[in-house]
Amino acid sequence: MSIMEEVKLSELKNLLEGDVDTSREVLDVHSRDTSLFQRRPEVVVFPKHLEDVKKLVAWVRDKKEQNPGLSITGRSAGSDMTGGPLNDSIIVSTTRYLSHYTVNEKELTATTEPGVFYRDFEKGTLPKEIEFPSYPASRRLAALGGIVMNNSAGEKTLRYGQTRDFVDEVEMVLSDGNAYKFGPLKLPELQQKMEQQDFEGDLYRKLVPLIKDNNDLIKSAKPNVTKNSAGYALWRIWDQSSDTFDLSQLFVGSQGTLGLLTKAKLRLVKEKPHKRMIVTFYKSWDDLPDVVNAVLPHDPETLETFDRETLKLGLRFMPEVAKRAGESFVKFALRFIPEVGIGVRMLGMPKLIVLIELAEDSKEALDQKTEAITKALKPFRVWHRVLKREPEMEKYLTMRHESFALLREHVKGKKTAPFVEDFAVLPERMPEFLPKMLAILKEYGIKANIAGHAGNGNYHIIPLMDLNDPKEREKILPAADKIYSLIIEYGGTITAEHNDGIMRTPYLEEMYGEEVYDLFRQVKNILDPQNIFNPGKKIGGTKEDIETYMAPIEE
Repeated sequence: MSIMEEVKLSELKNLLEGDVDTSREVLDVHSRDTSLFQRRPEVVVFPKHLEDVKKLVAWVRDKKEQNPGLSITGRSAGSDMTGGPLNDSIIVSTTRYLSHYTVNEKELTATTEPGVFYRDFEKGTLPKEIEFPSYPASRRLAALGGIVMNNSAGEKTLRYGQTRDFVDEVEMVLSDGNAYKFGPLKLPELQQKMEQQDFEGDLYRKLVPLIKDNNDLIKSAKPNVTKNSAGYALWRIWDQSSDTFDLSQLFVGSQGTLGLLTKAKLRLVKEKPHKRMIVTFYKSWDDLPDVVNAVLPHDPETLETFDRETLKLGLRFMPEVAKRAGESFVKFALRFIPEVGIGVRMLGMPKLIVLIELAEDSKEALDQKTEAITKALKPFRVWHRVLKREPEMEKYLTMRHESFALLREHVKGKKTAPFVEDFAVLPERMPEFLPKMLAILKEYGIKANIAGHAGNGNYHIIPLMDLNDPKEREKILPAADKIYSLIIEYGGTITAEHNDGIMRTPYLEEMYGEEVYDLFRQVKNILDPQNIFNPGKKIGGTKEDIETYMAPIEE
């Protein structure tokens, strides 16, 4: 007998105004994201409003003792690459109803529910020449709930930072079934919260000493990289310089393991009107770190990278890339004629392409920066083109953004296997690190495409594997063990922007050490003592989970 049969599905349907669905089609959709994994829920709930979410959490809380398998996992667009929104109990799907947002152009802020697709959100910001700059490459697929809960990032993170840098406040439904708002609190406000004789006050009374008493340990645990979404960002909660305590920074990136996000207040930035791109072509990876270090002082907006295999993929499926760029194939293809000349001078296809995007408030500043960067490139063995027109720039951005989708949709007989796809290591350590990492993949006979964010040392290694072959499946854990140990050895993070989920949770203790991982466990127990929210992510996930939930290729 299933968990939901035991607790009476009809009871849940009568409780909520939103939809409660157990149809095969809906369960199938919510059994997958874009990860390796497949995990079938018992039921999918589509809450209509905040009160539905509160009632659902309170209902699960009350039923949990008699039905230990009951749990709740929040889901927005399902574009996660880690198995983060997968669960075998209740999925709370937000895109059907919790999909409203408002934009305050004057204050450069927006308030959004979790089910808002980023592509829809842009319609309310870009015409006003403002934007939320930490959008991921999958912005046409992703939704704001996942962006906030994963602490997502993307190409503009180099200049602006990750999602957590733009979250002012979150509204969360916690394990007592009530909604609370969390944002920065000065000392008098914090003391007032701690004096409350309720669930919220109890949280602050427990979390404040946990963070402050372990401050040195917490600060030392922060990875030495500019992007990180692994574990709980405990070092972001207490700002000693201003004596500000901000629990919103705990919830951002928590992957729905501490409560359900129902609203977020975000800060926006004004778009810089004058843009340019310098496309650089390399015959090897060897010069890349020195080029990055030479370019970074000039404050480029982005430094995006993709390898020869990704370029080949884009050329092979150019008609589809052109379609996604909104152009005819012929017109799109003609834009690459100048690159043919560069290929002739290089005596072959480049091993690596780096896109240096510039954006400034004035044309004069843009011209000065272009000149400075092209001058900085001269000592290196790189070819380059300066692109001034939007369509020319867009051809590369589309190819870069769509690389994972092209792999997922068109490589027959194999599946994208994102199990080490989001590490970050300091760029200056990359010449030593990258060959060692690629040697591990070669040791296991795993082919991969490489793209990423060179300025942050954040690369997406997308292996292609036949997961119907048991021998291929058996490679994943030992290869992951070696690669994650190497990343940790080099002081990096096992996930810069995609988060932990089923895939990386088992490696968090190795990355942070036993003491810090125990702090993570204490935080989880304080906020979610019954383990209601997204169990097995951040805390308690095992390598056996990876093996259990790994899905074969769909026929």
